[in-house]
Amino acid sequence: MREILGKRRRLLSQSSDRGPELIDSALTFATEWQWPVLPGVTADPQGRSRCGCPDPECTVPGAHPFDPGLLAATTEARMVRWWWTNRPTAPIILATGGTAPCAVSLPALAASRALVALDRQGIRLGPVVASPTRWSILVRPYTMEQLGELLYAQDFVPGSLRFHGEGGYIALPPSETGRGDVWWERAPLPGSASPWVPDVEAVVDAVVDALTRTGVSAPEL
Repeated sequence: MREILGKRRRLLSQSSDRGPELIDSALTFATEWQWPVLPGVTADPQGRSRCGCPDPECTVPGAHPFDPGLLAATTEARMVRWWWTNRPTAPIILATGGTAPCAVSLPALAASRALVALDRQGIRLGPVVASPTRWSILVRPYTMEQLGELLYAQDFVPGSLRFHGEGGYIALPPSETGRGDVWWERAPLPGSASPWVPDVEAVVDAVVDALTRTGVSAPEL
């Protein structure tokens, strides 16, 4: 019993240590970068691979909006501070599109190889958000029509690519989800201005080309 209580205390201590970092990051995203954010549902404390939402088969445990819903995302400092004061370990969810960046995501192994190939080609990338299972390359906001035309022009689009546009979301660092920690694989440059991000056309063209050239066949995860 003492061993179990000790583990619980350590877990609680780790969660409380993360709280100030989460609220500071959420405020930076919302107030300095003008990225609308909201707290995500946390992972089930009884099993980190399970989600705290009612769906027993949730595919993104602890990494999605639930209560409040995605439409509640805001850049308002008072609301952001209230949320993370009351839910200090909640993951930070970015509502993509609109005034915020969109994202192109792909499985982690394929993403790591693609980034190496893009660097060799001299493709400039902005921030890249990583988790143990998927990495997300942030891009400028795009419309569904723009994305549709872009994909139609491709000879081949890997099924593992996902697009997070208007009405979508991703978890931002330093969140902790049921799949593990979220971190910056390519961190934004220091400063108060919103980070630079590339156009979606450059990223999709380069990623598809890199995956094709390297022979990466990534499963859908």
